[in-house]
Amino acid sequence: MMSSANSQDQPLLYARLSVRYEGKEPILRDLQIEIRQGEVLGLVGQSGSGKSTLAMAILGLLDRKSTQPEGTIRFQDIDLLQLSERELRTLRGRAISLVLQSPLSSLNPALKIRTQLKEAWRAHASGTRADCAKVISSALQSVSLPADEEFQHKYPSQMSVGQAQRVLIAMAILHRPALLIADEATSALDVITQSEILALFRELNRSTGMAILYISHDLASVAGICDRIAILHHGAIVECGTTEQIFSDPQHEYTRRLMAALPRLQPANPELQNRTKAAAR
Repeated sequence: MMSSANSQDQPLLYARLSVRYEGKEPILRDLQIEIRQGEVLGLVGQSGSGKSTLAMAILGLLDRKSTQPEGTIRFQDIDLLQLSERELRTLRGRAISLVLQSPLSSLNPALKIRTQLKEAWRAHASGTRADCAKVISSALQSVSLPADEEFQHKYPSQMSVGQAQRVLIAMAILHRPALLIADEATSALDVITQSEILALFRELNRSTGMAILYISHDLASVAGICDRIAILHHGAIVECGTTEQIFSDPQHEYTRRLMAALPRLQPANPELQNRTKAAAR
């Protein structure tokens, strides 16, 4: 949540971006989006709309040989599109972190959890083994995982998918980034685990103040955790507003079509239930 008028005046991230893959039509078309300090912004769009392209562009992970990004991505008053790969590496994982869709394929199956967490910590920090152990233990506890030796010595295959996703989130928040990008981070999970991870994201946002860009194709899944929702269609943001406004008074025809496609089942999450009631009116 925003804590001051100054936070609203100076967004944490502002992007105005077009991205074209070589020989193809643009995937992002003068997309404009901003993320404010400490807020949770939901980015909703169907498959192929450009959601992951935006995430990769922010992180500087687009193939520079085959893509042609144009515009600006200003993060903490730095234009990320003007940075070299070496400069971007100092930001990834420290100031901006990413949580992907499939935890078991994102984690290295040959390495113990503690080893992978140590490598993530050492990428942007220096200190003693005790310093490292303390940060890792704190990160695991913050995502409601055991921090004991037995758990840290596990391999990814020895954990449930939900536990593996929490390990990925713990890895992403080791350095307390200002911005966490969750790209379809719950779509591979069962309904109960998905609800737990969504609640975890919201709690991390409230307890640490980090902003979250929550990317999803599912409008209903973002309702319970997002302050604002941006609707992406054909590579452009066609509507952006508070969660309440998007659900109660959608302005764009595409947003209204998304709302009409929502299931009429009552959601288990009380906050989600309150926010989605407007959609059924």
